[in-house]
Amino acid sequence: MPPNPRAIQWAQLFALPDQPALPLQARLRASVVQAILEEHLAPGAPLPSSRELAALLGLSRNTVTSAYLQLIDEGFLEARPRSGVFVAHGARPLTAVPAEPLVGRSGQASQPPDWSGRVLRSLVDKPTLSKPDQWRDYPYPFVYGNYDPQLFPTEDFRECCARSLARSQLPHWTPDFETDDVPDLIEQIRTRLLPKRGVFALKEEILVTMGAQHAYYLLAEALFDEQTHVGLEEPGHPHARNSFSLRQPKWVEVDVDEDGLVVDALPAADYLFVTPSHQSPTTATLSLERRQWLLRKAELQDFVIIEDDYEAENLYEGTPMPALKSLDKTGRVIYVGSVSKSLSPALRLGFIVAPRALIKELRVIRHAMVRHPSAFLQHAYALFLSLGHHESHARRVNHAMQERLAIAAQALREHLPDFEFRLPSGGASIWVQAPTWVDATELALMARSHGVLIEAGDVFFARPPYPCPFFRLRLSSIAATQIPAGIRALALAVGELALARGEVRSLGGFTH
Repeated sequence: MPPNPRAIQWAQLFALPDQPALPLQARLRASVVQAILEEHLAPGAPLPSSRELAALLGLSRNTVTSAYLQLIDEGFLEARPRSGVFVAHGARPLTAVPAEPLVGRSGQASQPPDWSGRVLRSLVDKPTLSKPDQWRDYPYPFVYGNYDPQLFPTEDFRECCARSLARSQLPHWTPDFETDDVPDLIEQIRTRLLPKRGVFALKEEILVTMGAQHAYYLLAEALFDEQTHVGLEEPGHPHARNSFSLRQPKWVEVDVDEDGLVVDALPAADYLFVTPSHQSPTTATLSLERRQWLLRKAELQDFVIIEDDYEAENLYEGTPMPALKSLDKTGRVIYVGSVSKSLSPALRLGFIVAPRALIKELRVIRHAMVRHPSAFLQHAYALFLSLGHHESHARRVNHAMQERLAIAAQALREHLPDFEFRLPSGGASIWVQAPTWVDATELALMARSHGVLIEAGDVFFARPPYPCPFFRLRLSSIAATQIPAGIRALALAVGELALARGEVRSLGGFTH
């Protein structure tokens, strides 16, 4: 018997989307809704019976019936007694009628605005950390910005999200918070996170942000202008530099050595941005003596410190160094932290601790920008913290990162013996210095052909040298088992670069 054209049409129209994480009923609903919204089914059009569609798609009749019933409840379909199921007459939203384009007296459309001349503050050409579009296809991604599916606390985080969606919890996060934050999260930050860093703050001194970068932007908007002198570590954190640069301050470069920020002979500035826990990108930890001297300098030279407590919880040896904010007795330190970085950068939750007068100003600016960060996410993360999931997850991450750092260090010594690095006491990356003839940007491009992604070091400098021999190996996005092969592949790229540069490799490494 020849195939039924009508059956073929139904099977094609209602083919289930390739979303295996969704139940069959949800996938069927999605295909019917798509057919309606894309006008493949007009209002009043009949749908196949539940028995017929179930047979065509290989589904149970109950699955189809349940999908139809929910779509009827939602107004996409309507049931007619003894006739069947049809597309409802109000299923598709009203759309505007296309209008003729406006033309001038010449009969030609006017020219669009010249946006290159109108944009006053652009970051398009500013160097920043970036990855190729298809970076997930690379087997060896030593880069920042991805969560580790092996470490992500899926069940714990799902539990907190589900609890937040309980009817009893809805009043805690569904109201409009205006300039406020979810009190439960503020309390968890104040009583659970900050005391571990030696910081004690009132609730009026804490503001939740959409990640650390949002904090940088808010601070720049409130405090910087073209006459403000802002000190940045060199090399330093490119995201902070770019966020601050929108207010076009006067930059002051501050040297960094193997012990972090160089405090002696500190140049004059109004504000100084520092990453003392694990300096970004070198991973150096600022000593207690330098921290105390830096605070004294801030008093003597009358500047304010913006402290990003970058990766402070990722500590593998020694005792935690107190945050600068914990040593601050005069209110000269603005503290920036993150509560979501150890889970996934995509969650976008951070916070600022500062004097209440500044927090009051920042709340109003934040309200004008985004109102407030997601109250649902704030509430779910407050539960995550209160139930102890944050601490247990941090322990797992630290153990995994310590293992990955050791594996990466061994692989570097074996395959790239002439490349220098210091094994950090914490964090999730290694700052590598190649021989002076290597330019890391060129190496990064060659490494891609071997499936390796690295973070070339020039992006961390305001004025990068050339060749720039520095690069960062980030270990939060790559499994431990992949690290040795990734370093071997990187060594092959180094060999190709040496050949292109006319460098001769000897048993002791590369020689000129």
